[in-house]
Amino acid sequence: MPAPSPNWVVDEIIDHLRALGSDENRAGMARFGIVTDRSLGVRNTALRSLARALKRDHERALALWETGWREARLLAVFTDDPKQVTAEQVRRWADGFDSWEIVDSASTLFVEAGHFDLVPAFAADEREFVLRAAFAMMAGAAVHRKNEPDATFIEWLVLIERHANDPRNFVRKAVNWALRQIGKRSTSLHAAALASSRRLAESSDRTARWIGNDAIRELTAARTLARIEVRQAEKGSRKIRR
Repeated sequence: MPAPSPNWVVDEIIDHLRALGSDENRAGMARFGIVTDRSLGVRNTALRSLARALKRDHERALALWETGWREARLLAVFTDDPKQVTAEQVRRWADGFDSWEIVDSASTLFVEAGHFDLVPAFAADEREFVLRAAFAMMAGAAVHRKNEPDATFIEWLVLIERHANDPRNFVRKAVNWALRQIGKRSTSLHAAALASSRRLAESSDRTARWIGNDAIRELTAARTLARIEVRQAEKGSRKIRR
């Protein structure tokens, strides 16, 4: 089997993926709720390794996405150039979401590309995986957008509380994920997220109570509080150096 190259075109990549895939891998993916109708059965570890060999190429990423194959779409996400990702592309790709795995991987790219301003639009979309993308992007931004002001996340807490009663598994888990990540970002956001969590914990809605109580457990854990203190100290040190 030839070594992957940055010069490979889509057909060469698909042929390589077919050689790597297996029915056993597809069965394993299905057990984790991954859609396998359009899967070649290649593990994520192999895809990550292949992406490093292929390197970034925006036009090729667009073409990979259009094939519809799970592995090709993940490679599209892993190898696209965030600087060239447009809001129109983000919306178009979101229209094709059919699996939590694709959503979470693509959301990382969308945040890196700076398109988390689409969060409110995605949060207003009733489709399960588009709605999940809104909260996956919140979680990603909380971790990776170091200079984003607290006001952005405070606004998102309103959306979190609004959608905390959605019982769909892939939505409720993403809402919970976003709430916890925002609460771990800074001291001020910890207080705001904990207040949101406590309101949800007192809700008459079962899903909202689960989200609130689970977030409270993590946000009040000693290890979480210690990490927030460390982050706050590091943030203060960066300001002094400036």
